[in-house]
Order: sequence, then structure tokens, then C-alpha cells
Amino acid sequence: MFTRTMVRTKVLQTLFAYYKDGEKTPLTARKELLKSYADTYDLYVMLLDFVNAMTDYAEQQIEQAEQRAKITHTLYVPNRRFVKNLFAKQIFENRNIRKRVDEEHLSWDAGMSAVAAVYKQLQEQDFYKEYMALREWGYEQDKAVWREIYLKLLFENQALTDALEEMEIALDKTDWADNQDPMLLAALNTVRSFRSVTAYTKDLSPMFDNEEEAAFGEQLLQYALDGHEQFEKLINKNLINWEADRIAYMDRIILEQALAEITHFEDIPLQVSLNEYIELAKEYSGEKSYLFVNGILNEILRKMKRDGTLIKATMLKEEEKAPTTEEESPLTTEEESPLSETEEEKK
Repeated sequence: MFTRTMVRTKVLQTLFAYYKDGEKTPLTARKELLKSYADTYDLYVMLLDFVNAMTDYAEQQIEQAEQRAKITHTLYVPNRRFVKNLFAKQIFENRNIRKRVDEEHLSWDAGMSAVAAVYKQLQEQDFYKEYMALREWGYEQDKAVWREIYLKLLFENQALTDALEEMEIALDKTDWADNQDPMLLAALNTVRSFRSVTAYTKDLSPMFDNEEEAAFGEQLLQYALDGHEQFEKLINKNLINWEADRIAYMDRIILEQALAEITHFEDIPLQVSLNEYIELAKEYSGEKSYLFVNGILNEILRKMKRDGTLIKATMLKEEEKAPTTEEESPLTTEEESPLSETEEEKK
């Protein structure tokens, strides 16, 4: 479930906090990285449990309407199709969701504003009106309406983002709002995997696909910490027309982490690593930082290639290359790329 792109981001955030604090230890940094994994996984579970939260809220709305009808002596015949939804029942009864919610003391209490907002939005949706008006329906229709809710109402939903920010504080979690859409996608994939015969013991998606992927982030963090002084000297040595103390704090951390990956993970193609850290610079640093990061990395890699110290896989297979524009390519400079041979080498 966790992609390497997400892991790189979490390592970067951990390194940023580590160096900013100045008193943290590598062990503390590792614990914080692992906590960020667990927090994001909790978000995934909570976005599945949103089904339960909104079903409960819908039931409360019906009960309140019934009470108002009694007081005003008004005829009210509720349509309980949504609150009796068979897929929602599966989510409520899933042992692994309930276990995680209970063990981590997770709750939508601080996020009920989003539950109410999404339910209000739902009432206006044609797909919901059609579902509630069906004469015949069953499990597939019950699951389909929830699939539509995830697809059409939860992605990039500002009310949900605001609520997740509140829940971060209430539940002592980190980066829930930032990870909203990728974890929604993971939750949606889990929703799609349910069947009418799915048992209450159904497993959820694991954090990582295998042990190697699980170890990647911890190893990257350790290599970046261990090589800090070496990478710092290497960066300073290759600055051109730039003072070391003028480098943006985040740019330096991105460069150090990039060098840690390039020098220690031979199985990751160089082009992939470069592209990833150019994107991190675009996302987390200054407007033109990606150009600075690109230039410094190219200068360092050019010298490493010349010295024979660049042992990392340097090229993607032809079929794996993704086209990039001249502006977006992290290898675009006026000088030669470290990935290509010089004319002298070709001779």
C-alpha cells in the first residue's frame, strides 16, 4: 500500500524534524518514522470506518425526524435502505477494522463535521436518489452506492480535509490531511475487493507488500544520517557561485537524502532517484529549488562517473522510460548529463 514515493516523503519529513530539533537521536528519528507509518495506516482504517460513522449519523437523523414527527403529529415513513446497507454491515463487522479502531482508540468524534457535511452532500446526488428509489436491490447495489460516495464525494473534499486536521490533534496523529487522497485510494481499492460472501475476518491491505519494501525507509533514513558529514562536504565542494550558508535548509536535506539513495541502493535506477528528488524539491521547497537540486546532483554525479565511483544502475530499460518535457526533465542542463557518454568516451 505504501509506495516508495510516500516513504521518501516521510523520510524527508523525519530528517527535517531531526535536524531542526538538534537534540534528537537517530533512534528517536527511527521511532518517529515508524510512528508516521502507523499514523498513516490508521488514517486508511479510519477512512474505511467512515462507512460506519456515516451510517450511524444517518440513523440518528432518522430517529430525530421520527421524534419531530411525534411531537408535531406528522406522518413520517422513513426509508432505511441506506442505514440497512449490507456492505456497511460488512465494514462494521470486519474484525480487523474493529480491532485497529479499538486498539488505537480511534474515533470520528472530532470529525463529525465532515460526516455531517458529506451526508448533506449525499442527499443531493442523483446516484443516491436513484439508489433510494430502487424497487429491487441487493448487495451489489448496496456496495455500489458506497463506491460512488468514495469516488465522487470524498476525494479533494475540503470538509473532510478540515476534519482530518482536527482529528490529527485530537488523536495525536500526523499528516492525515496531507495523506488524505492516497489513503482514500487505498480504502477505495479495499472497498472494491469486498464480495457478498466476504467473511468478517477479511484482511486489510498491509502497509508494505514485502519485507524489502518495509525496510527501505528505515535503511534510507539510516544511510542519510550516517552519511550526513560526508554528503555535506560533497555538496559544499560542488557549489558553483553559491555560498554554503545560503542553501535553503530543505534543499540541503533533499540533496543529502538523494545522495544517500544514489550511493546505497544500486537496484533503483538513477533516473528514478533523480526524478523523485526533483519532485520532492518542487513539492516541499522553494519555487526554483528543483533547478538548484538538479544542478548540484548533476555536478556531483558527473564527477562520480568520471572517478568511477558511480556504481548505481544508471539507466532505465527503454520500455520503462517515461517521457518528460525539457523543462521537467531533471537531467536537462546546458552541459552533458551524467547518464550519457561524452564524445571522447565514445571514441
